[in-house]
Amino acid sequence: MSAKVFETKEVQDLLKAAANLNGGNGNARFQQVVYRLLGDLFKAIDDLDITPDEVWAGVNYLNKLGQDGEAALLAAGLGLEKYLDIRMDAADKAVGLEGGTPRTIEGPLYVAGAPVREGVSRIDLNADADAGPLVIHGTVTDLDGKPLAGALVECWHANSKGFYSHFDPTGAQDDFNLRGAVKTGADGKYEFRTLMPVGYGCPPHGATQQLLDGLGRHGNRPAHVHFFVSADNSRKLTTQFNIEGDPLIWDDFAYATREELIPQVTEKTGGTALGLKADTYKDIEFNVTLTPFVQGKDNQLVHRLRAEATATATATATA
Repeated sequence: MSAKVFETKEVQDLLKAAANLNGGNGNARFQQVVYRLLGDLFKAIDDLDITPDEVWAGVNYLNKLGQDGEAALLAAGLGLEKYLDIRMDAADKAVGLEGGTPRTIEGPLYVAGAPVREGVSRIDLNADADAGPLVIHGTVTDLDGKPLAGALVECWHANSKGFYSHFDPTGAQDDFNLRGAVKTGADGKYEFRTLMPVGYGCPPHGATQQLLDGLGRHGNRPAHVHFFVSADNSRKLTTQFNIEGDPLIWDDFAYATREELIPQVTEKTGGTALGLKADTYKDIEFNVTLTPFVQGKDNQLVHRLRAEATATATATATA
């Protein structure tokens, strides 16, 4: 089937009717977006001669994607989330805003509700025999290098099996294991006492990996640690750093790697005095520079559906 029908009046009228473009009610922005995306899809079917079998295979795939709850994971894997970052980077450049810690993708595995502590938080709530101790620390400053007091630093990462708490299919972790939040003091400093993460792979039988298999791509990420950092009169930063030396740093299926976000990993002693599981531990200094509002607004604040949980007594234990 190679008939070209997209430009016909029948199809153009169908598009307008489906999006209710001139209906006089409904959400005008929603109608505009649906009209454009549906039109792009119709035109792709024409241009690529996509068959009915292929269309219905795509519809069935979307059903599986929803059943697996992997739409946000797929958004990362197809570069959609990275593309949004590229656009925000370009918007910053256009207004001459430079010097902040680079943004990168949030990913789908944040959980709201982590206990907030002052300055320091130990977040390895569950034992993990295969992970060594790690201390992550740094200073939050503004563009002038001034420490930001009261900044909120949120951190989350995987365990040694590549699983995130709250989403762990084994049920082996508390909701806020390897997740935490601290507020900086007058010196702008924060610290998390935790365990060394590893990278993870997409669920092998899930919808995301199914699509990646069709593209001949892997679904793996290097070891990394996620952050939200926010402060008064500053834009909220969404970022993450990769663990130095991971072989997948430049082969991340989610395209989140940035040169500036690979801090040095050093080895130190004295972990026992810090309450760590061993005296020798890995240390990562990750300093954060926040950027000011643009025209009085936080134009990089992203509203999206996120998981939430309530911290238990175990999760709120002090460091």
